[in-house]
Amino acid sequence: MDAAIQLARLQFGFTIGLHIVLAAFSIGLSSYLMVLEALWLWTHRQVYIDVYNYWLKLFALTFAAGAVSGIVMEYQFGTNWGPFALRTGAVIGPMMMYEIVVAFFLESGFLGIMLFGMKKVGPKLHFAATTLVAVGSLLSAFWILSANSWMQTPAGFRIGSDGRFVPLDWWAIVFNPSFPYRLVHMTLAAFLGAACFVGGTGAWHLLRDPVGRAARTMLSMAMWMVLIAAPLQLVAGDQHGENTLEHQPQKLAAMEGDWESRPAGSGEPMVLFAIPDMVERRNHYELAIPRVASLYLRHNLSGTIRGLKEFPPADIPPVPIVFFAFRVMVGLGLLMIAAGVAGLVLRCRRRLYDARWLHYGMVALTPAGFVAMLAGWTVTEVGRQPWTVYGMLRTAQSASPVGWPAVAWSMGGILFVYIAMFGFGLAYMLRLLARPPHEGEQGPHPSLVRRIRPHSQSAGAGSGQ
Repeated sequence: MDAAIQLARLQFGFTIGLHIVLAAFSIGLSSYLMVLEALWLWTHRQVYIDVYNYWLKLFALTFAAGAVSGIVMEYQFGTNWGPFALRTGAVIGPMMMYEIVVAFFLESGFLGIMLFGMKKVGPKLHFAATTLVAVGSLLSAFWILSANSWMQTPAGFRIGSDGRFVPLDWWAIVFNPSFPYRLVHMTLAAFLGAACFVGGTGAWHLLRDPVGRAARTMLSMAMWMVLIAAPLQLVAGDQHGENTLEHQPQKLAAMEGDWESRPAGSGEPMVLFAIPDMVERRNHYELAIPRVASLYLRHNLSGTIRGLKEFPPADIPPVPIVFFAFRVMVGLGLLMIAAGVAGLVLRCRRRLYDARWLHYGMVALTPAGFVAMLAGWTVTEVGRQPWTVYGMLRTAQSASPVGWPAVAWSMGGILFVYIAMFGFGLAYMLRLLARPPHEGEQGPHPSLVRRIRPHSQSAGAGSGQ
C-alpha cells in the first residue's frame, strides 16, 4: 500500500478517533444529565440540580467540539476517499443524511433550551428538552453505527454495471448482521466512558474534601453505572465476538494472535502475550494457557477456529495492532468490572466515601472507558483491513488519486488546528473541573436563578437537601 493511502488512513484514523471520544462523551453525559434532572424533579434535592449545572457546561463544550470534528471527518470522504464515496454513496449517503436530519437537528434544536431555557420554559419542559437531547444523541449513534456496520457486514445491495453499490433492501442494509451487536457494545462503551470520567472527577474532589455532598453524589452514581454496565459489556462483547467469528474470521484470528489451525477437539489456547510477526507468520515470545480461549470463542474446551495461515496473505489485517489493541480493551474492561464490584462491597460496608484507595483507583481510571473504546474501535477498523467494505471493496480501490505530499500537507494542517483547538478546549475543561460543584451551582447562562423549585417556574429558595 503506497504512502498516500497510508497517510490518508492515518489522517482519517486521527480525526475519527477524536470524534468518537467526543461523541461518546456526549452520549453518556446527556443520559447522565437526564437522570440527574429526573432525580431532582422527583426528590427536590438541590444537590442533583447543582451537579446537573456543573456537568452541563462540559456537555456544551464536548457537543460543540464533537460537531466540528465530525464535519472535518466527513470532508475527507471527498478529498481522500472519492472512489469510496462514489461507489458506496447510494447506501452510505442516505444513512448519513438520516443522522443529520433525525438526530443532529433534534439535539441542536433542543440544546438551546437545555442550556438557557430553565427560567423561561420551567423545570418540566426543560426536562423534556434534556430528554430529547439524550434521545437525539442515541439516534445519532444508531445511524452512524448502522452505516459503519454495513461496511463491516454488507447486506441488502447489488453491484451495478458501473461498480457502484445499489441498495435493494433498506431493512437488510440498516439492520445488517453486525449492527445490533455493535450498537449495544458502543452504547455501553459510551455509558462506561462517561461513568469513569464522572466517577474519577468525584473521587478527585473527595480526596480533597471527604464530606463534599456533590462529589459523593457523582462518585455514587458513577459506581452504580460501572457496576451495571461493565459486566453487561462483557456479555455484549462475547456476543459481538461470536458474530465476528461468523462474518470476519480473520479479524478474530488476528485478535487471538492465532496463526495455526489446530486439529478438531484440541481446543484453542488463550494467548496472554506474544509479538506477532507478519513476515514469518508466527508469534515470538508467546505465553499462552491451553484450551482457555475455547471457553469464550466456542463456549467449550475443545472448539477451534481457523488460523491466519488459512487466509491469503493479502487478506490478513495488521495483526500486531489488532492483537495488542484487543488486549488493552479487555484488560481495561476487567479493571472496570473489578472497580464496580469493589464499589459495591464498600457501599455495603458503608465505606464508599471513606476508602481513599478506591478514590485513587477511580482517579486513575478516569480515562479508562475512552481508552478502552478507542482500543476497541482500533480492533474493529484495523481488523477490517484490507477492505473498506468487507469482502467487496478494498482500501486501495477506495482512495482518491492524490499524491502523498498533498495528503501530508493536509495532515499537518489538521494536526496543527486540532492540537491547538482541542488543547485549549482540554485546558478549559480541566479548569472547569478543578473545583467541585457548590450549592446553587450556576448553569452556562448567568440568568439562571440560584435555586429553582422543581415544582415551580418562578425563582425562589430551593427545597434544601
